[in-house]
Amino acid sequence: MLRLADKLLSIARRDLLTALRYRTGFLLHSTSMLIEIVTFYYLARAVGPHFHPDGIAYFPFLLIGASYATFMGAGVSTFVHAVREAQVSGTMEVLMITATPPYQIVILSVLATYSLYLVSTLVFVSAGMILFHVPLGNPNIAGALLVLALSVLTAFSLGILAASFQVVMQKGLAFIWLLNAATACLTGTMFPVSVLPRTLQKFSMLIPVTHSLNGLRLALFRSAGLRELRGPVEALAVFSAVLLPLSILAFSWAVRKAKLEGSVAFY
Repeated sequence: MLRLADKLLSIARRDLLTALRYRTGFLLHSTSMLIEIVTFYYLARAVGPHFHPDGIAYFPFLLIGASYATFMGAGVSTFVHAVREAQVSGTMEVLMITATPPYQIVILSVLATYSLYLVSTLVFVSAGMILFHVPLGNPNIAGALLVLALSVLTAFSLGILAASFQVVMQKGLAFIWLLNAATACLTGTMFPVSVLPRTLQKFSMLIPVTHSLNGLRLALFRSAGLRELRGPVEALAVFSAVLLPLSILAFSWAVRKAKLEGSVAFY
């Protein structure tokens, strides 16, 4: 554990030094976040105050949906970019023959950046609520944090799966495109799942993001207790318990297969 913590500290230090070199990028990212929040606000105004999907005003509904979808896409792509960067720079083969298991290497490589995306998402939602005075009432913060923690685990798992596609087929970006398309269309990001055809509604239940958005909205804007959050929490717990070990096995298999074929550094 001490060796693992030392590796994490070294990687976090590297990422921090890199971020400090690109302060202008932070400013541009903050500006784009502000523009996006304003865009969502006026889109909600254009739709009208009478539209309350799932009993929630449209602006906070959209704020949660868009911010989490962006976090999901960016978080998953981080894993693919980490593997591709190692392939392009020629360090992939060296990393994969160290004593550290392959899945630990990819997780350590993205942990700092992934955490930054999470913080950015929380700031995005908080800024939107503060700027446009979104009433929260009596939010269930503990419930929202529980849903968020399980959501991060599932997103982590999908990221490792995407990295597996990158190692085996060099097509990790295709996995991300498919995930982003499914998230935007089927999970209630921009509009409620209830407007979809019944067949697609059933299919949307197989996507973790649907349960993440449902749980977060219930906890934050409808003051839902643990009993009401039971459905999303249980679904996310099952997804986490299945996807995390499955993704680790898939990535370990992908690296082993690439080593046998001599294609570890292909991109």
